[in-house]
Amino acid sequence: MKRIIRYIMYALAMSFAITVVVVLLFRWVPVPFSSVMAQRQIEAVFTEEPYVEYKWYAMDEISPNMGLAAIAAEDQNFPNHFGFDLKAIQKAIDEANDGGRSRGASTISQQVAKNMFLWSGRSWVRKGLEVYFTVLIEVLWSKERILEVYVNIAEMGPNVFGVGAASLKYYQREPSKISKRQAATLAASLPNPRRYKVKNPSRYMISRRNWIMRQMDQLGGTALIKSL
Repeated sequence: MKRIIRYIMYALAMSFAITVVVVLLFRWVPVPFSSVMAQRQIEAVFTEEPYVEYKWYAMDEISPNMGLAAIAAEDQNFPNHFGFDLKAIQKAIDEANDGGRSRGASTISQQVAKNMFLWSGRSWVRKGLEVYFTVLIEVLWSKERILEVYVNIAEMGPNVFGVGAASLKYYQREPSKISKRQAATLAASLPNPRRYKVKNPSRYMISRRNWIMRQMDQLGGTALIKSL
């Protein structure tokens, strides 16, 4: 029994060391692909789904409008929290307890953790690992780096990942050139990029885009991105 416990402790220590090294490495190295991208690419081989479109861009090659739009749409407390927005979580719990529609409370940091390192689906094991990786990236990365990875790996259309691929596909321009309106439209698709279309946006998408643009102004504009 002591030997088994020792082996288990050794395996846990090795797993911890490996994940720390990998997360620390991606503090500087461009992300070649995410876990979600790998899954979608495999699925595309066996279905009629399009292959993954993805191209990495550094933060200084991306319009600050995109980072601001992502924060306005997904996580307005991003600059201030440590990976988890406790107020948003409590609000989601209260609404669920009152019989309201279930709503997500994942921060940008949590979305990076699960999209980059984990598999699709829901389970307590996956949720625990999401918490673990969220803490790691908050400790080892800067807020600017977390946002940089997010806008690069977030899905912004069916198998279209990141602002680089999305801006080239939908606007025929480099991500450094996208406007405030275009960035807000891309951000409006983030809750469900397979349903909400960037091209020929629905009335709901237009309404959400306009709301995001107002939130971008209320957050102080692109100066917020420069302060991260």
